[in-house]
Amino acid sequence: MKPSIFKAYDIRGLSPGEISAKDAKKIGQSIAVEFKPKHVVIGKDIRITSDELERELVEGFLGQGVHVTRIGLCSTPLFNFAIGSSKGKYDLGVMVTASHNPAAYNGFKITLGNNIPVGKGSGMEEIRERATSVETIPAGATRGASDKDNTVLQRYLDYLFVSAKLPETFQDVRIAVDAGNGMNGMTLPDLRTRLPNAELLPLYWELDGTFPNHEANPLKEETLKDLQASVLEHTCLFGVAFDGDGDRVGFVDEKGEPIPGDILTALFAKELLGAAPGGTVLYDLRASWSVPEVIKESGGIAEMTRVGHAFIKRRMQETKAIFAGELSMHFYFQQFWNCESGEFALLLLLKLLLREQKPLSEIWHPLQRYAHSREMNFTVDSPKEIIARLKEHFKKTATDITEIDGLRMEFRNGTDEDWWFNVRPSNTEPLLRLNVEGKSKKVMESHRDTLAKLIQSSIQT
Repeated sequence: MKPSIFKAYDIRGLSPGEISAKDAKKIGQSIAVEFKPKHVVIGKDIRITSDELERELVEGFLGQGVHVTRIGLCSTPLFNFAIGSSKGKYDLGVMVTASHNPAAYNGFKITLGNNIPVGKGSGMEEIRERATSVETIPAGATRGASDKDNTVLQRYLDYLFVSAKLPETFQDVRIAVDAGNGMNGMTLPDLRTRLPNAELLPLYWELDGTFPNHEANPLKEETLKDLQASVLEHTCLFGVAFDGDGDRVGFVDEKGEPIPGDILTALFAKELLGAAPGGTVLYDLRASWSVPEVIKESGGIAEMTRVGHAFIKRRMQETKAIFAGELSMHFYFQQFWNCESGEFALLLLLKLLLREQKPLSEIWHPLQRYAHSREMNFTVDSPKEIIARLKEHFKKTATDITEIDGLRMEFRNGTDEDWWFNVRPSNTEPLLRLNVEGKSKKVMESHRDTLAKLIQSSIQT
């Protein structure tokens, strides 16, 4: 078992290959020894190795005397709901999934009973150390028991519609929905029956862990082609795309144009602040200047955070934030225990459009006030060294420097030349990620190209 599979937010690697059934058992044992839970809940996605990884993970917990409840196939939002709605029943949960990664990957998301993920600085290092360095972990004094809970899906949908508060009746609408052969294929058929006035057009709702039609990752625009075509062909109100385990959700408008994740954050924040004036909204440091502006204009308190669900959920709990959003299309809702719910995001957008009676393109475009590069990736060996060089290069002209996650430098002097950039190492891949924004496309592209050349020259030296 390689230490490299233990990431900042979760455990993830090639499976089979980097993560085996034997590894899953040892990881279960290590989690049990580290956190000493009495009762855990286990869920899994549809990936080809999920069954064997779940089986041995459960065995690892049982051997340490832990009571295990299995909820079987589920999305990550369903898994999070199982913990959040249990009222303290579970001390901890593990979801067998590699999230949006391609089919060859699998892994584990570990979540405490308060819905706070286990990550870097909160137990991941200790789990890694025990799982990779201890050859044999002794069994517990007693063996645990196991049971199943098959009620989670219907309870989740009940809670979802109570929270969404849609109008009781509304005119017929059409929405294209792409599940990418991932876990939302479980929730969408029942969701559709609860929306009699909305026609949900299915794309790839069949569960298939090989993801035969396209990679289930709405952040990649090439995965949205079929969704865009369906929206245009059927004159849909909008289109929705989920990732493999359902914790990311992307949207395209009625013209088939993808809406950036940070602009969606501003859109949802504005909607939610209407019912919770003065609320705190978190946004990650890759987001457009538009996002804090819209939050403040909507009567909210805007707070910038570092990237990653393990950090954001913890910060939401600390600040009692009503909502948080990431550029990567993770959207976190207070009423869902500070966790993601793509279905709730779908219903929230539907509710907004029913009220406004405007095309979605006319609602989101005014929120995009600046020119954003969208994230660029560079394969590098020494990200910290490159970041240090960039800081040294630009520090004399920067008006603000933020280092909560990589480096964000702002150059704001109240002119049309204002701009900012963020560069940070990926927490899941050997990549350096770059985002640039300017007052205009010309300003953004000029600085984007300069930064790309500087990074490339650093790679070559």
